Parts: sequence; C-alpha cells; structure tokens
Amino acid sequence: MNLKKAIWIIAAVLIADQVSKIYIKTHFALHDSVAVFSFFKIYFIENEGMAWGAKIPGDYGKLALTLFRLVAIVGIGYWLNDALKKKAPNVMIAAISLVFAGALGNIIDSVFYGILFDHSHGQIASFLPDAGGYGKLLHGKVVDMFSFSFFNPVFNVADTAISVGVGLLILWHKKAFPKEEKSVVSDQNKD
Repeated sequence: MNLKKAIWIIAAVLIADQVSKIYIKTHFALHDSVAVFSFFKIYFIENEGMAWGAKIPGDYGKLALTLFRLVAIVGIGYWLNDALKKKAPNVMIAAISLVFAGALGNIIDSVFYGILFDHSHGQIASFLPDAGGYGKLLHGKVVDMFSFSFFNPVFNVADTAISVGVGLLILWHKKAFPKEEKSVVSDQNKD
C-alpha cells in the first residue's frame, strides 16, 4: 500500500466522522435520540474525557488529556510514515491509517469544538455562535452518537475506526508484523 491509499483511508474516515458529528451537534440537543432499529439508536452525548467517559478531573485534566492526544497522534503519524517507508504489509498500513484517522477525528473535537459551537444542554448547538463557544481552545467535548442495546458505551465513527484498526492488528498480527528471516552464514563465509 502506498501513501496515496493511506491518505484516502484517512480522508474517508475523517470526512465521515466530522460530517456525522457536525450533523448531530447541529440537529440534536444533548441526550436526544432517534431509534433506527430495535437494538440501535442515534443518541447524542458529549464525552469530556477518555474512552467510556472516564476523565481526569478539573480544567487542567482536560488540557493534559488533549495535549496527550496531540503527542499520541504525532507518534502514530511517525509509525505510519515509518511503515510506508519500509513497505510494510498492506494490513498494517491500513490498520495504522484507521487508528490515525480515528484519533485525529476525536482530537479535532477536543481541540476545536469548544470554540466552534455553543452548548447543547436543552438546545441545538449553533456553529460559530455570536456569543462564542461553550469552551476554550483545547477544551472541547467529543461528540458520540451510536448506541446499541447490547453494548453500553456510546461511540462515533472515529472510535469505530480506531477499534477496527486495532482489531486488524490483532487478528492479522502475523501478516502485519512478519518475522524477519534470519540469515544463515555458511561456514565458508565465516573466514
């Protein structure tokens, strides 16, 4: 897989993620839901912290979490670049691209949504409100919306991309991380 294909994966995930989040944010009030199937609904929540709503208390906790995410995305980007240079297996590049895109999608929320939108408590948020956003730069909340009756956490497209990427690495770890064959030095070449 080449850089162009990795960029297509990243762009597709980012577009789907941000379009779905902006739609939910500008069409639903917090905790509004719409049943899609008996076991699945669109349910708007905002996540201030990490996975499954875990958070570091206080204003500095949110800032620390966002800064950690920014450092992590740089590391994932380095890993992707290195995998591309080394012509790693396609499954590995696809998986890293999915994880990168998902992490970047959630970082966009954490970094910018606080200044781009007003709050969603009892109202539908406005994009670029005259009175300003609900928070400061680096203090945004991640928009989540997919809710299944058999799975408690509510998640988004970015979370799905991260999970699929990690799942690919786990399921196809032998293809993603092939062992290098040891070169055998013959007795003739030792001298």
